[in-house]
Amino acid sequence: MGECFSCFSSSDRVEPLSPDAKANFKGPVKGRSCTDTSFLVLFLFVLLSLFGLVVYCTMNGNVNRLFYGFDQCGDVCGFKNEKNPDSKFCAGKDMTNKPFLKIEAPIYKAADLKYVKRECVESCSDFKDYKEFLHRCVKEGNETVINNVLKNSSIGSLFQEITQDLQHTKWDIIYLCIFAFITSLVIVFLIRFVAAFVVWFVLIGVVLVSFSASIFLWYTWKQKSNLEIKDQVEQTDVNTYFAFALIATISTVIILLIIVAMRSRIALVVQLFKESGKAIQSMPMLLIQPMVTFFFLCLAIIIWSYFAVLIQSSGTLALVPNSHNAYYKKDQLMKFARVYNILVLLWVIEFIIGCQHMIIAGSVATWFFSRNKDNVSSPISTSVGYLFNYHLGSVALGSFIITIFQIINAILNYIDETLKDSENEVARAFYKAFKCLFQCLQQFLQYLTRNAYIEIAIYGDNFCRSGQQAFKMITSNVLRVAAINSVGDFVLFLGKVLVVTSTVLLGFKMLETKPGVLHLWVPLSIAGLFAYFVAHCFISVYEMVIDTIFMCFCEDCNLNDGVTQEYYMSKELMEFVESSQKVLRVGDGATN
Repeated sequence: MGECFSCFSSSDRVEPLSPDAKANFKGPVKGRSCTDTSFLVLFLFVLLSLFGLVVYCTMNGNVNRLFYGFDQCGDVCGFKNEKNPDSKFCAGKDMTNKPFLKIEAPIYKAADLKYVKRECVESCSDFKDYKEFLHRCVKEGNETVINNVLKNSSIGSLFQEITQDLQHTKWDIIYLCIFAFITSLVIVFLIRFVAAFVVWFVLIGVVLVSFSASIFLWYTWKQKSNLEIKDQVEQTDVNTYFAFALIATISTVIILLIIVAMRSRIALVVQLFKESGKAIQSMPMLLIQPMVTFFFLCLAIIIWSYFAVLIQSSGTLALVPNSHNAYYKKDQLMKFARVYNILVLLWVIEFIIGCQHMIIAGSVATWFFSRNKDNVSSPISTSVGYLFNYHLGSVALGSFIITIFQIINAILNYIDETLKDSENEVARAFYKAFKCLFQCLQQFLQYLTRNAYIEIAIYGDNFCRSGQQAFKMITSNVLRVAAINSVGDFVLFLGKVLVVTSTVLLGFKMLETKPGVLHLWVPLSIAGLFAYFVAHCFISVYEMVIDTIFMCFCEDCNLNDGVTQEYYMSKELMEFVESSQKVLRVGDGATN
């Protein structure tokens, strides 16, 4: 961590380049050194420690307990169980010929394990009105019984139920992920070839959806208002629809006013997308990069799921209090492994996405700072080489910062749920304000991190020094950032929302009638989260290209004057910038 903190010393302040340095600048710096290596070491240590925890859980676990279940003695159905001579439990019987678990649990005491009777049986057909379901014997035609059986298959914990839901719906989740992948790919190609159509289609679609939602809510409120109100609950329902209808109408009017006021900026955003399209046309393999990221994200999710199963299957044999039923109890290290596995996954996902940002930034910077942009020599492979040879530590640091803020945000969301029933209005108001400020800070840091990657790609400095330079560029061009990037980021954000919402809605239709799903939000959340990361990988290609071109333009203005030193930017981009200044009346003296 010393490298990071040392960047704030006086010797590491960002100073303007000397005239000689300006004259000798010919694109991204080639003489580089490793940056933020301490955080790369920390990242590898975290991964190794997770492997160690998983090995410990594997040595004290058995995945067959999850998939096949176990009886009241702790014997796994369908397997030969070993007898421990020193054990006081009845476990250790041969259940090879009894592969199915039959569970009997009174509905009114289903959550109390001491009332649950579990036994391994040879066949479910030996029992009247029972059928086979996930190696369990359940009563036919009764979804409530199925859910009750699954809840009592093991220790009845939430983690156990979530694991079973994921196992039961794994193929549905895979289908939804494929749908999200295809949808994201279609949106990217549409942006590339019909940018104007996509921008206006998204904006008009938002207006139509908002307008339709307002009409629907007002119509529903009118219908409910005309009905005879019999109790306070119905009156509350009517008032709720009125409030939602009013909010939807106000939102629709605001969106319309914003689009009308920014119609000139929207036209400029279309031109900026076209400029980004030129970069991608010169480097078409950039569109392959999200597929590589998608592959590694899939690999990370698969490994995480496998680790989650291994951790959940761990435990030592113990008795349910005040009963003779056995279950597998987790120690504190096993419980910690479950949470640690999730936290490491968040960091790994952000690290993978950060690598994509760095590769795209390096490729576009190499393309931008080339005199002949139609004949750039291997910009992508050069960027990949810089990343893996010098800057993996910087990506580890950037992704670590984002992960920390995600964890804090999750904690704040938990506190928000806790304070919902609080009667202290002042405390709730202060908390809401704090949470809003924190989310704004989180969004800014994510944006600053992306721009720090761009500065690293150009100059090869460490993360903190590059973050300082990026902050300097953003603040000295704040009006241009707000005017040029705001609408573009909004359109790309709506594209991500489109992918996620369509995936979740399709998943809801697929799973709402599927029996045996205890928590519908579990597969939908996994599919929605995965859809977001997939959409983020693809759509962020344009987002990162736009940001990189803009930062390179700012650096180009700092390094060159167009007279003694010729600009690297294309003539089309110079015309674009001049027209944007005239239309938007935005001029930042810091870069002119």
